[in-house]
Amino acid sequence: MDSKKEDAASAPTSPESRRTRSNGKGKTIAEAAPPSVTVVSTKATPSPRGGWRKGAAILDFILRLGAISSAIGAAVVMGKNEQILPFFTQFFQFHVQWDDFPMFQFFVFANGAAAVFLILSLPFSIVCIVRPFVVGARLLLVIIDIFTMALVMAAASAAAAVVYLAHNGSQDANWIAICQQYTDFCEVTSEAVVASFVAAVFLIFLIVLSSVALKRG
Repeated sequence: MDSKKEDAASAPTSPESRRTRSNGKGKTIAEAAPPSVTVVSTKATPSPRGGWRKGAAILDFILRLGAISSAIGAAVVMGKNEQILPFFTQFFQFHVQWDDFPMFQFFVFANGAAAVFLILSLPFSIVCIVRPFVVGARLLLVIIDIFTMALVMAAASAAAAVVYLAHNGSQDANWIAICQQYTDFCEVTSEAVVASFVAAVFLIFLIVLSSVALKRG
């Protein structure tokens, strides 16, 4: 009787029985599902808006070149504008030049300064192309564009008022329309004013484009 108890106590416990006892639900450890492994990627996911911002920066650069060309063209055309009438008297020669009018002097200075400001802003526009998510450079461009647009609009508007008086005159002020004699001078002046307004339109588009890009940032 004692020998049977010693044999039962000394009998090795089988692995299956140990696994069965270790699991209260009757399932073996080998049958348990392996733990799920979560893989964390260290690669940065590109933002889908980056392409749009880079395209806006490229368009900004192109519009900036257009504004520079228009402002330089307006200043150069007006700065070379003069006309001498073919008839003259013994003591007087009929000659008109752009610097005879203070408004035209301001026009040349303002468009020339606007072209300089826009040329200096080109490196910041390139920075926005290389780094589409940069905010400081784009904000600086908006400030420069607003100031330049105000300067160009003031010069173009003042010159346009003088051109209107040169074409139509003023009966109340007893001013004659000089464009009846100086036709070439008035024609070139009108072309310069139009070019200046085109530069102002480019600047308006630049301000709107940069503002939208900043808002979506």
